Amino acid sequence: MRKTRLGIIFGVLVLGCAALALWWNARSKPENLHLTVGQWQGDLHFLVREISRRHANAFHFTPREAFEKAAGELDTTLPKLDADGSWIGLQRLTSLVGDAHTYLQTPQDSAGFRLDIARFGDQYRVVDADPAYARLLGNRVLKVGGTPVEHAAELCKELFSRDENPPLADAFVNDSLTTGATLHGLGITTDRNSASYTVVDDSGIEFTVEVHPTPASAAALLRPFKEAPLFMRNPGQKFACQYLAEGQALYCNVRWIRDVKVGAREMMSLIERQHPGKLVIDLRQNHGGDYTEGEKYLVHPIRDLPDLNLKGHLFVLVGANTFSAAMNNAAQFRQQTAAILVGQEIGEKPNSYQEAAGMTLPNSHLTVRYSTRFYRFSDDARNAILPDQEIIPTWNNYKAGIDPVLNWVLAYK
Repeated sequence: MRKTRLGIIFGVLVLGCAALALWWNARSKPENLHLTVGQWQGDLHFLVREISRRHANAFHFTPREAFEKAAGELDTTLPKLDADGSWIGLQRLTSLVGDAHTYLQTPQDSAGFRLDIARFGDQYRVVDADPAYARLLGNRVLKVGGTPVEHAAELCKELFSRDENPPLADAFVNDSLTTGATLHGLGITTDRNSASYTVVDDSGIEFTVEVHPTPASAAALLRPFKEAPLFMRNPGQKFACQYLAEGQALYCNVRWIRDVKVGAREMMSLIERQHPGKLVIDLRQNHGGDYTEGEKYLVHPIRDLPDLNLKGHLFVLVGANTFSAAMNNAAQFRQQTAAILVGQEIGEKPNSYQEAAGMTLPNSHLTVRYSTRFYRFSDDARNAILPDQEIIPTWNNYKAGIDPVLNWVLAYK
């Protein structure tokens, strides 16, 4: 009997190791977009089957019937698509699930262009650029390829999670407009490695520049200002604090809710030494991590500071890209402290499906992320986290290197 049990246990271990090896091999295989139609259809069928099985509620936004109809239409369209069109089709389908933690990751070989475009009001501007494309810097974008930029933006939005608040989709579009593989897959350009941008400068002169992918190790990107605003400096730092004597404020830029214990300890030490009149926690560039860490090492310790947890002394800066754990912590700051939230509406809904896991498509080896849990972080009927003081930066602010959000906080009486 004992030998039988040991044999069973051994057999289970062998099968488990074999399954683990297969899983690891699937994950470790490089991405491959050069597939047959049948292979792309295989990835599609796998995606449809597994997303409904693994997601906490895959049809919370798009009904199953509508999702499966869209999948069927894509299945019949795949024979007409090239590689970029195929993965774009899968990405568009995945976006129908609705939540921002569920998406098809952009391929590693995405032919990205070294320039960035951002929206200011009803205008799209080139906010930084490779020195090779210096002529584009600061100018208003009119067309991408031959497509008006507004229409190109709407096409890009179709690839993003449909059930989040508008600011998050706008942030996604900014990246997509300079990604060659995305533009090609959408039919905006005819070549993933080339795109023409038609712009107009402030004197009214219109011109077109063709851009191509360049190595990431190339020269630093050009920006329109001489000195970057504080929140843009030292982008590699995940938790950086600086005492600002002119506002008697301690400013802490928290870019990642992960391993925050050390940074939070240094922040508390600075508070003890400097006795600031204001504490500013900047979450505008924070894409998440582990909200329980943020609650333990940021929200709760700050909540227990009697001299700073007062209205007008504690500020949390938020924006469209305050995502996932950072969004959760912003909601907790509002609920548990006297913090004033300043900036722009957070793009992600506070009551939504989150806690992403991943799976690998069997043929292309592209990664699909999907939500495994529903969280509720707000009782607001609008299901949005709006700032107490909304401040929307303008193009004039940006090109001058001015941060109107932090300036408002420092001037607050």
